Order: sequence, then structure tokens, then C-alpha cells
Amino acid sequence: MNEEMSFAELLAESYEEPVKLQAGDKIKARVVRIGRDMVFVDLGGKSEGIFPLNEVVDADGEITIKEGDDIQVFFLSAEHGEIRCTTRLGKGPESRALLESAFKSGIPVAGKVDGEIKGGFAVKLAGAARAFCPFSQIGISRTEDEDLSDRELDFKIIEFGEDGRNIIVSHRKVMEEQRREKMIQLRETLSEGMTIIGTISSIRDFGAFVDIGGLDGLLPISEICWGHVEDINERLRVGQKVEVKIMKLDWEAERFSFSLKDTMPDPWHDILGSYPLGSNHKGRVARLTSFGAFITLEEGVDGLLHISKLGAGRRLNHPREVLETGQEVEVKIEAVKAEERRISLTLSGELTQTADGDREEDEKPGAEDNYRQYTRPTKGSSMGTLGDLLAAKLKR
Repeated sequence: MNEEMSFAELLAESYEEPVKLQAGDKIKARVVRIGRDMVFVDLGGKSEGIFPLNEVVDADGEITIKEGDDIQVFFLSAEHGEIRCTTRLGKGPESRALLESAFKSGIPVAGKVDGEIKGGFAVKLAGAARAFCPFSQIGISRTEDEDLSDRELDFKIIEFGEDGRNIIVSHRKVMEEQRREKMIQLRETLSEGMTIIGTISSIRDFGAFVDIGGLDGLLPISEICWGHVEDINERLRVGQKVEVKIMKLDWEAERFSFSLKDTMPDPWHDILGSYPLGSNHKGRVARLTSFGAFITLEEGVDGLLHISKLGAGRRLNHPREVLETGQEVEVKIEAVKAEERRISLTLSGELTQTADGDREEDEKPGAEDNYRQYTRPTKGSSMGTLGDLLAAKLKR
């Protein structure tokens, strides 16, 4: 039976007409062998094609494909039983003759940035053909100080006029297509909650963007570490490798977010073991507000030293009368609410009054509400100078 089926399959194949290809046709192919200089691909129908290995070698000299991968190639020609393909048009007279075909069929072409001109870049294509790439089409994102001179890049021809004398190209479209293909692959392998290695691609005031291999996601400033980040550039730099946890994957909106701090130990995990009630510690004044001072005990662990604990019996109008940002103080743990990540502190050492002056009052709207439990009047607390006078007058 197996022999009969094999014969039947061979007979059916003998009646099939060979597929006729035209230059520029896009073909789905499977990599069957990677040689020293050429890559051999299965084009289907027992047809095998080849293309130069250097087309799939990156800037670091690494081969970007492997045997068994499915890739897209473009048909160039068939001579002496050899089918020549390409993943992009290279250099030489043969490629120059196919530039118009590349434009019509969307084949990427190799080009060299020849310098910056008004509105964009001059690009030298195959066979010494010249093209223009607008600034907006050179990439998905570009920093002003990035030097692209003499860079060899792949381009899509988006306009082909005057018999090839007026050619406009786009590197951005090549990058977007590559990005879409990588995202399809990543969608099959990534999931929320997993940890992955990425590279910082850009830094903004609100966070950093992390490239995880064809996909850029946001690392919010609040997710960089467990503590407060004053200057993001002191923590991260462009090109830095980071291990991040995937927080959100929104493939439809193409919005992705990561966390760096979730890959680090949570300092609040055993907070009572580190800061038992009544224990004394040294801390540093992180922020001053009208209702007290936030004291950093360690990165990610801040406690509140209420203004009522600062005056040593004397009423203060503001904590800056006795404290300043950055000052080191000795404090005692008065209360811990681990589930709410709150620590109440009291002084364990003496303070000297600071000189009055302009100090930054790092007070944000809603801060007092967040620590409302610390600001409730205690029994026997003072109502202030005006309140004292009114109370005394009513007692007469």
C-alpha cells in the first residue's frame, strides 16, 4: 500500500506544471542548508533556490537565521537549473536593472548613506544609482547626534520616477516590516509575568524604553527601583542591558510595559524582621511636608516622622525649622503597618534648630491624604496660638 501511494504521489507530481516566476516575485521559503557563502532554501515543488549568506549577517557578524526557519525571499533569475533569490537587492549592474522591479514588488534594496542634505540624506544604491531618503523615513526613531554617514542600510523604494533618475527611499518601512515579523514571533513566546533581557533604547523624564528584540516597551520611572528616583540618568543609560519583568502586553494597541524593581527583592517582604517595634535606626530626610518629614531608612523604605514629634514640646509651623533635606537623623520605630507599607517614626536623638532660609518644600497634592492616619489630632494636642487664646477667653 505504501509503495502504491508513493507511486501515486509521484504520478500526480509529474502532471503538475512548473510554477513560472517573474523577477521580483515574493516566495515563502524554508532554509535547508547554510553554506560558507550561500544559503540554500526550499521553494516548494522540489525547487531549491540560493542567495548570498552576507544578506543575513548582522553588524556583529552573526547569522540571523538558522536551518528550518521559514523566511521570505524574492526571485531574481533562473539560469542553468539554478534559481537565484535575494532577501534584498545588493550591488552591481544586475541589481540596478531590477530597481524598478524592486519598486513595484517591494523588494528591499541595499544602499549606503552618502551624506546629509536639505530635508534628508543622499543614498547611493546598486549600480551607482542615487536616491533621496527624507529625515522622516530614515528610521522609526533617531537621535539628533546620531551619525549615519557611510552607513549601509536596507531601503524600500517608495517613489521611482524619470526612468530611475528620481528615486525616493525609506529605511523606516524596512524597519517597520522587520518589527512586524519579529512581533509575530514574540507574540508566540512572550507572556505577562515572565522575565526577559532587554536593552535600554531611549530615556525620557517619565521612564525608559526597553528593546527586547524587535519590540519596544516602557519602563516607567516608578518601576525602576523600590525607592524614589530623582534623576533617571543616574540609574540607566542608553545601551545598558537590563533584566525586566513583563507587566503588560497589549498587542492590539502595541503598548508594552516592564518592571525592573519586580526583579529585585522587595524590602518590605520581612519589614518587621528588619525594623522591629522600638528599634533605633539612622535615616536620611528625603522630603519635608507641612505635616512632617519622610525619612529614608533604606532604598524603598520610607517612614513618617510627624511634625508633632519634632518640636520637643514646642509648636512648629513647618518641619524645616529643625530639619533639612538630606540631613541624617536617629529615629525609633513607633508603628509598622506592613500591608499598607507605612512606618511611623519618632526621634531617638536630639535635634538642633536649623537656620531659617529658603528650603525646597517637596510637598505634592494628596500627600497628606496618603498619610492621614499620622495627621489626626492626638489627645491633648495644641490648637495653635489663636485657638489657645480663644479657649482661655471662654474659660473666664
